[in-house]
Amino acid sequence: MADQPRGIFEGEHGAYPRSLYRAMGFGDADFARPLIGVINSWSEAVPGHYHLRQIAEWVKDGIREAGGTPVEVNTVAACDGITQGPGMHYILPMRDVIAASAELVVGANSFAGVAFLCSCDKIVPGMLMAAARLDLPSIFVTGGPMLPGKVDGRELIASDVKEAIGRHRSGEISDEQFRQIECEACPGPGACPFMGTASTMNCIVETLGLSLPSCATLPAVDPARADLCRASGHRLMSLVRQGSKARDYLTLASLENAVRFCQAIGGSTNAVLHLLALAREVNAPLTLADFDRLGRETPLIGRFRPAGPLTLLDLHRAGGVMAVLRELLPLLQAQAPTVAGKSISELASSAPPVDGQVLHRLDQPLAREGGIAVLYGNLAPRGAVVKQSAVSPGMLHHVGPARVFESEEAVRDSLMGREIHPGDVLVIRNEGPRGGPGMREMSIPAAVLIGMGLGESVAMITDGRYSGATRGPCIGHVCPEAYEGGPIAAVQEGDMIEIDIPGRRLSLLVPEPEIARRLGALVPRPPAVDRGFLRLYSRLVSQADEGAVLGYGLDSPPARR
Repeated sequence: MADQPRGIFEGEHGAYPRSLYRAMGFGDADFARPLIGVINSWSEAVPGHYHLRQIAEWVKDGIREAGGTPVEVNTVAACDGITQGPGMHYILPMRDVIAASAELVVGANSFAGVAFLCSCDKIVPGMLMAAARLDLPSIFVTGGPMLPGKVDGRELIASDVKEAIGRHRSGEISDEQFRQIECEACPGPGACPFMGTASTMNCIVETLGLSLPSCATLPAVDPARADLCRASGHRLMSLVRQGSKARDYLTLASLENAVRFCQAIGGSTNAVLHLLALAREVNAPLTLADFDRLGRETPLIGRFRPAGPLTLLDLHRAGGVMAVLRELLPLLQAQAPTVAGKSISELASSAPPVDGQVLHRLDQPLAREGGIAVLYGNLAPRGAVVKQSAVSPGMLHHVGPARVFESEEAVRDSLMGREIHPGDVLVIRNEGPRGGPGMREMSIPAAVLIGMGLGESVAMITDGRYSGATRGPCIGHVCPEAYEGGPIAAVQEGDMIEIDIPGRRLSLLVPEPEIARRLGALVPRPPAVDRGFLRLYSRLVSQADEGAVLGYGLDSPPARR
């Protein structure tokens, strides 16, 4: 892509765009400065983004003060928590729409640099993908986590509401207690303050070197946000003048650092999809197997909700992302650059040492391996993922009878009808990238399972995915998916399934000839939604082990239709 720092305003041919910009209040002084895009994902439908209008104003102030002309444009956004059920078909596809919309609006307007404003699950990776494609001077300003709520002195987070559904259903809490949890869990704007997908991805952005230190963990409503946002605008203009571009920071080295960070703090399994997708954008040879390799080498040094009692506020007080990276330095490619103008090593070295309470030393970790494991076997020939740091020791190895469901709704109804028993292995299929379509997350069923007291005795397996807030023996991303004729399509009610997380195996205990016979007799199942954008998505999306990326599915084997 040719460099166009502010070419649309220059010379005789710049008269037309200058004239059109004058209609919006811009003038000669603005045209003499570099034109900077501020890509905002503000939305009244997303609590993590509700405050981004103010964030944008502070960032634009910084850009103006440092000699740029900011131009704010918006892209779409949605909240995973709000869109559970049928709406979840649209959420993972939205990541690729966000990437395309940011790519197109920036490319069309010839911005000299870009500030990406985002906070939540699919929006952050979508903007990362756009930044990689555009390869312009770029900085990310993530909006920070929500403060935890409180009831009777106990901290609450959004995922407590999901688990309260199960507790209420089982009679453990009253109607009044249930409503109090609902009303108090989310006290203000910001990303959910647990180590779900939003917070994981915000921390990954900082680890990649694309946001200023503390941006990921400084609370959304902290007064220091104003200065951090202005400083981000200032720093972006320095990157424009230096010619530093997004791909200077998006390298195999920084991606592997991000994987290690995710493993060290028990991050969301959704980060696997997003980092694989980002790696494809920059042609970095990062694979699903690399997540497991790096996870085996990287101890777990932090455990946050939902896997433990701590929140993002605790991580921030302990030094945030840079404190984690300081402890991980012996394992990192520490000379990776950052938009702050220093290497990861230089920034992390100034962070406080781990405290042994929130964060632990590498030689005294919470667990010898990182938070995410990749399983293979005759049920998942191309892999499946599990957040092993959120699984109780007694469920790391489990053998039980399959209970087979063809959708999220089916397993949810069975749970609410108390038809699930200790020892069962719930198999939810036809929820993959193509067959769903959209690879819905089994967030509510997984949380209800915990709330009903079955998280220590019942496992879940799906070709869909899970919320970053999920805990318990929940295995997702089973690949190939059922819609593509993967072995998960051959499972029948009562089949015995073995889960061996330490051994990295996921096995259907049925003779191979019988599995082949069942697969050969399958009748192709139409996707649940086959119109509009999702029709296109279903035909073009890749499998989960390739990041579920739109368009790259053309390189995959043809779908079973």
